[in-house]
Amino acid sequence: MEKKDDIYSRPLEQISGFTFDETVARVFSDMIRRSVPGYNEILQGISLLTAYHVQPHTRCYDLGSSLGAASLAMSNGITRPGVRIVAVDNSPAMIRESKQYLKNANTPVHLVCADFRHIKIVNASVVVLNFTLQFLPPEERSSALQKIFEGLTSGGILIISEKTIFDDNEEQAFQEALHLAFKKAHGYSNLEISQKRSALENVLVPEPFNTHKRRLLTLGFSKCYQWYQNLNFISMVAIK
Repeated sequence: MEKKDDIYSRPLEQISGFTFDETVARVFSDMIRRSVPGYNEILQGISLLTAYHVQPHTRCYDLGSSLGAASLAMSNGITRPGVRIVAVDNSPAMIRESKQYLKNANTPVHLVCADFRHIKIVNASVVVLNFTLQFLPPEERSSALQKIFEGLTSGGILIISEKTIFDDNEEQAFQEALHLAFKKAHGYSNLEISQKRSALENVLVPEPFNTHKRRLLTLGFSKCYQWYQNLNFISMVAIK
């Protein structure tokens, strides 16, 4: 049964930086559903993109896999032979919780508890960073993506979903207001929203789509498309 996210429902004397610990892992499914507009549609898109681009006898990687939702989405799109999914997360609590979510996956999923920047990407036709890159310091993002690029097969894809910001200040304010309304409509109080915002400050650092696109093309990807947007959340695909 999905546990309700009430982590920030009571006033906290001190708000620590957001971490994917045991407390978050237990309520993460509810948290992301009520915080990220279009999350289920992004998962459906990951399944479709995987079905279209996965190559036989290759690996699919879910980097920053949390509960394994993107791994499950990929598995639903895989019909080619000899494909294996590798799900990587640096939170032991998330890895433990994800075992239950992934037990009925159609494709074998190998769980790895590690910082994905420290593992080698090998023979990959699909790699997913589903709301993961935004938690890396901006100055470390290019080097992390370079390793992924090097491990992709020709024609392989990288799917990146992110919270985004907008170059136009009026659009930024408009989208932020709508996202605030979204969270309130899903039952979060002003206190919860405020305290979580403080916890995420300087932990989650969003960027505009064009910043992502320039970086990916500079690294050598041939194409980069934004395929989805819901309020201030986007998903993009880069093709090697």
